[in-house]
Amino acid sequence: MSTATPSAGAAESALPQAANPKHNSYQSPLTSRYASPEMAYNFSDMKKFSTWRKLWIALAKSEKALGLEDISDEAIAQMEANVYNIDFEVAAKEEKKRRHDVMAHVHTFGVAAPAAAGIIHLGATSCFVGDGFELISIRDGFEIIIPKLASCIQKLALFADKYKDLPTLGFTHFQPAQLTTVGKRACLWIQDLLMDLRNWRRTRADLKFRGCKGTTGTQASFLTLFDGDHDKVEKLDKMVTELAGFEDAYAVTGQTYPRKVDFDVLSVLASFGASAHKIATDIRLLANLKELEEPFEKDQIGSSAMAYKRNPMRSERVCSLSRHLTALMFNPAFTAATQWLERTLDDSANRRISIPEAFLTADIVLSLLQNIFGGMVVYPKVIERRINQELPFMATENLIMAIVKKGGDRQEAHEKIRVLSHEAAQQVKELGLENDLIERVKKDSYFEPIWADLDKLLDPSTFTGRAKEQVVSFLAGPVKEALEPFEAQLAKVREEDVNV
Repeated sequence: MSTATPSAGAAESALPQAANPKHNSYQSPLTSRYASPEMAYNFSDMKKFSTWRKLWIALAKSEKALGLEDISDEAIAQMEANVYNIDFEVAAKEEKKRRHDVMAHVHTFGVAAPAAAGIIHLGATSCFVGDGFELISIRDGFEIIIPKLASCIQKLALFADKYKDLPTLGFTHFQPAQLTTVGKRACLWIQDLLMDLRNWRRTRADLKFRGCKGTTGTQASFLTLFDGDHDKVEKLDKMVTELAGFEDAYAVTGQTYPRKVDFDVLSVLASFGASAHKIATDIRLLANLKELEEPFEKDQIGSSAMAYKRNPMRSERVCSLSRHLTALMFNPAFTAATQWLERTLDDSANRRISIPEAFLTADIVLSLLQNIFGGMVVYPKVIERRINQELPFMATENLIMAIVKKGGDRQEAHEKIRVLSHEAAQQVKELGLENDLIERVKKDSYFEPIWADLDKLLDPSTFTGRAKEQVVSFLAGPVKEALEPFEAQLAKVREEDVNV
């Protein structure tokens, strides 16, 4: 029996079919596998087309309030009664026939609200609802992810406070460097996330509505509707903007709102992607060193072949998705750069993908980070062992100074400790043995004056500088200030965590 794969051009009926239709076509893993229900809904057809209807209602109400007598109370009542009564099959048939999604839904809405059929979309261009929904979904997307980012920062701040004074080996170039603390390292992650929180809140606050601007942004159609009354056109723009939930609209537009807005939005989301990737990479490196691990479930399998493995799968997923998020920034950059004059339609298909995927991906990464930060496990004994392997070399200057204070000669002490250090390094690098520098110091009578002081001279906490104090002031200052607007939401999250 032949098992050859059917050609790409084969009829669908010739292909093996699953009983559940959803298994017979590609499903984006962003929605089918990872996304939160609230973010998946934010870009759903129901949200999109019900928002279109709400915008048409806002337009009709505002036009009626400003004196357009053709818009009846019955028309508005029927529209309001059918916001969510969307016949998607009728809309699909209309779009196939008309090759225009907005006009398909104008017709579909008119069928549901016949008294309004003649005034739906009055004076507007397609971008009134198209751009309107996109700006609303961007705004609502930020409303979903900003508190989640604050929650991530809070969880990481609790971790940093808990381990603020636990010494650990610092690394530069992933080579042993001076000591820091586990909490101080976490503060480096928090600081990046604080920048992201600031950028998101700023971008959300800067977001405006397109409003009622007409086909090329001149408001000509609305000026005609209101018989040349400029004041009413301006009032219409403001009324619809406020009904859409925005304080202000862009003062001038072409047919679309400025596509540079999308670039600004995806830039700050991509910047967060870079932060998340860096943090998750650090966790993966520390997991390899066995100093820190992300949460690992009791029955979780790390490898199908190697049963002992505890792979940092959540952090790996964060890195994978964060790369996708960062790469999405280039779509709106090129789109903003290539818009012709008042607009061109080569932005449409691109933006249907890049904007939703950016918010969906950021939302998924946040959920992963919340899980990771809420259950990270630290292994102090492993950390202590690694410190003991490297600290003797770092302490050589302290040993020299201690000998000098006891009356020794600085140059002679330096030469003594240099020789012993090289001998110990040979043990470590060439023979794979432990660092025995301190044992060599204890056996050399030259260092006898400081033997009693060695434990104090080698106390790791004396090598971390102001790491602990920096953590305390950082959490009490910038972190506390940044989280204050979210205190009520974070208190609810803390309560839910306790009740799990």
